[in-house]
Amino acid sequence: MKKDLTIDREMKEKWAATRVGCLQYKVKVEKKNPDMWNYLKKDVFKKTKDAIFDYGVNEIPNVKESRAAYKAFGKDPSRYRVSSEALIRRIGQGKGLYEVNTVVDVNNLISIESGFSVGSYDTARIDDTLVFRVGRPGETYKGIGKEEINIEALPVLADKAGAIGSSTSDSERAMITEDAKEVLTLIYSFSDNQDLERALEYGKRYLEKYAGAEEVESWIVE
Repeated sequence: MKKDLTIDREMKEKWAATRVGCLQYKVKVEKKNPDMWNYLKKDVFKKTKDAIFDYGVNEIPNVKESRAAYKAFGKDPSRYRVSSEALIRRIGQGKGLYEVNTVVDVNNLISIESGFSVGSYDTARIDDTLVFRVGRPGETYKGIGKEEINIEALPVLADKAGAIGSSTSDSERAMITEDAKEVLTLIYSFSDNQDLERALEYGKRYLEKYAGAEEVESWIVE
């Protein structure tokens, strides 16, 4: 069943360009797709390093707008980096990326190519009604592979049980494991351009090609 996602009014008031691209699909999660990693290492890493050289990380398209949105929400983007920026910085520093599984790896590929933060969630672990909002005072959750994260003033995805993820770091609750059968991948956009539409198109293509995604539904929430 397609998830019902809305963007909170307060968030839109603070940053009017906020939109979310959604991809929901059936999948059999595997450990690794070698073809995707070949593509990453041969093409994407080079393009990313070129973009860093041309712009500087903070000025890369869609990273720049995300940083500005964080400031509007009341969060320091240099302390709590948008996840796309963190990934791009790793590549620029020659650290490469962690290998997690086919869905998460494609999630990161979309993020690096687009400059948008991307999050993927096991639909069996979240409610059917979701909201994208600004983190509340004192709100925290346990991040994936991390301790408690202060998500106050961060852009946050939540259901009735509480926050699930953010455009900086997701919680453990709906993390993608090899047990996941259906996934919701969200592309978080704070940019007033058409890059989100393009990212949805190649994101769907990458998920089908490298993660074996099937029955993919694609839509945008504004």
